[in-house]
Amino acid sequence: MNLSDKTILVTGGTGSFGKTFIRELLENRSPKKIIVFSRDELKQFEMSQRFPVERYPNLRYFIGDVRDRDRLHRALDGVDIVVHAAALKQVPAAEYNPLEAIKTNILGAANIIDSSIDCGVERVVALSTDKAANPINLYGATKLCSDKLFIAGNNYVGKNCTRFSVVRYGNVVGSRGSVIPFFQEMKKTGVLPITDVRMTRFWIKLEQGVQFVLDSLERMRGGEIFVPKIPSMRIVDLARAIAPECRTKIVGIRPGEKLHEVMVPVDDARNTLEYDDYFAILPPFAVASKDEPMKGGKRCADGFSYGSDTNTWWLTTEEMLELTSA
Repeated sequence: MNLSDKTILVTGGTGSFGKTFIRELLENRSPKKIIVFSRDELKQFEMSQRFPVERYPNLRYFIGDVRDRDRLHRALDGVDIVVHAAALKQVPAAEYNPLEAIKTNILGAANIIDSSIDCGVERVVALSTDKAANPINLYGATKLCSDKLFIAGNNYVGKNCTRFSVVRYGNVVGSRGSVIPFFQEMKKTGVLPITDVRMTRFWIKLEQGVQFVLDSLERMRGGEIFVPKIPSMRIVDLARAIAPECRTKIVGIRPGEKLHEVMVPVDDARNTLEYDDYFAILPPFAVASKDEPMKGGKRCADGFSYGSDTNTWWLTTEEMLELTSA
């Protein structure tokens, strides 16, 4: 996708994904303008030391909160593409502060949708999570609600050209809050806490997530949830890969945590198309997209699900070590 004449705004632009995504844009895509939209002035200052506007004249830093619709309106003036990565995503924090998670993850999503339509944004891709599929914690529930809002947003764009789609993927290797840096720190104690020996998770590198979002921006028609095909690994095997010299201690599953994650639930299979390296969950209702629906792909069979425990692609110890050292 040619981005040279596009203005792109990234919410949560100072987060792990945002910084990696913006680095890719600056180094390899050269868009007309990039707007970093986030609420933390310190993180923006630190990011500006790494990406100074003197060296990158097409980069702008914009302090704001997705909860503030008026500020979003100002920030989205002249914007062509929005990548929505802002969220409150720590599961325990969301359980303890439920209304804060709702204000950011749900009401903030509604503000993005309304402001994008009002300002004539062309395309919006919202980042989701495997925890949004069959959620059992508040964070997952807010992201499921957010996903539903973005898909439905295609139906009230009116005569505007705005299209909305969602990208859903699993745990990001090495991101803030990931279990990997936690295990690396706990190596010093000689003991790694394991919740359950059966627990599995999907894994993806930040750079892969960034590329998948860029690919999804190009292929989107409006209303899809895009899910990459990525490998699984048991948490106990991950611990042994990172610190084979340490012993493990079973501590039990934490509140709001699943044994296994799912990215395409059984009930969505009938609306899902499978491609070589990704799935596209189509909306269960017609959306008012200005484009033709997606072509190709193989319709998933009833009863299919894409879960971290039933995955056919598993990481070896060597592959995980290569990911964590990259």
